[in-house]
Amino acid sequence: MEPDSPHLRGCLVVFEGIDGTGKSTQIKLLADYLRSQGKEVITDYEPTRGEWGMKVRNAALSGERLGIEEEINCLLQDRREHVRELIEPALERGAWVLLDRYYLSMMAYQGATGVNVEDIREMNEEFATIPDVAFWLDIPVELAMERMNARGNGKDAFENESFLQACSDIYSSMEMPWLFRIEADGTIDEVHAKVRDIIHSEL
Repeated sequence: MEPDSPHLRGCLVVFEGIDGTGKSTQIKLLADYLRSQGKEVITDYEPTRGEWGMKVRNAALSGERLGIEEEINCLLQDRREHVRELIEPALERGAWVLLDRYYLSMMAYQGATGVNVEDIREMNEEFATIPDVAFWLDIPVELAMERMNARGNGKDAFENESFLQACSDIYSSMEMPWLFRIEADGTIDEVHAKVRDIIHSEL
């Protein structure tokens, strides 16, 4: 009797960038493609809709951010639960997990308030699963603002041009071997083609 084939761990793929870059659209396209290849795919986002994530979301939607220490604590607690309850179990059974934001967003957004970016990275990597691939969808801040205004959903406390430029500058300074910058101001299909090319070459 032949031994069972080794169990293959799944892949964690993260989409990053300021709001308005098309992360949700590209996640859906990649999920559809992977499912067409017979993969189990889980899509999710951070902050989550759990207790800790909603504290951050509700504060931002009200136009008032939490104090930075409370904000960081909530995001870390939210991510701990997310890793423990969804991300790791899915990866262990061989699923692909596609996330709209992860701890690189925390490095950018909380880093833009003056918190040390590498300290944020270390706090997260003590417990958070390292992505197999992360995409930074990069567009000019002016274009991102135009897209957000066109959506008409109203702005939250994170969505002003100078702050988003600071976030974008932090993204541009990140250097991880698994982080790939994609110029995302082309068509949806052009961006998706770039995503698929990297998935094929890296995974």
